[in-house]
Amino acid sequence: MIWFKYYQIIPKAHRHTLGQQVDTLWIEIIKTLATATFIPRQDKLPYVRLAIQKVDTLKVLLMILWEAGSLQNEHYVSLSIPIEEIGKNLGGWSGQLEKQNSPTSPNGKTGKK
Repeated sequence: MIWFKYYQIIPKAHRHTLGQQVDTLWIEIIKTLATATFIPRQDKLPYVRLAIQKVDTLKVLLMILWEAGSLQNEHYVSLSIPIEEIGKNLGGWSGQLEKQNSPTSPNGKTGKK
């Protein structure tokens, strides 16, 4: 993972504070997505929304590290691009789940199977 490489070179003052929080968020996102993947469809939406919240928090913490000068421009960009893609995918998944779990889908049938 790219983050681990950058985590090693973040200045000590931020590595054990913000860096540790970013590290923890990555693990929490992975755990939340793993849970969402293996539970019934009707139960997935809260987990996907939680993952979106965690990804948004991750973006903010990385921006703070970058603005503080603890994360170089190239490193910030190389992390931000895949995180943005993850956010888009989660947003699409959330939208799909909302439609599937709605009482009535666009074709007039119930959203639950």
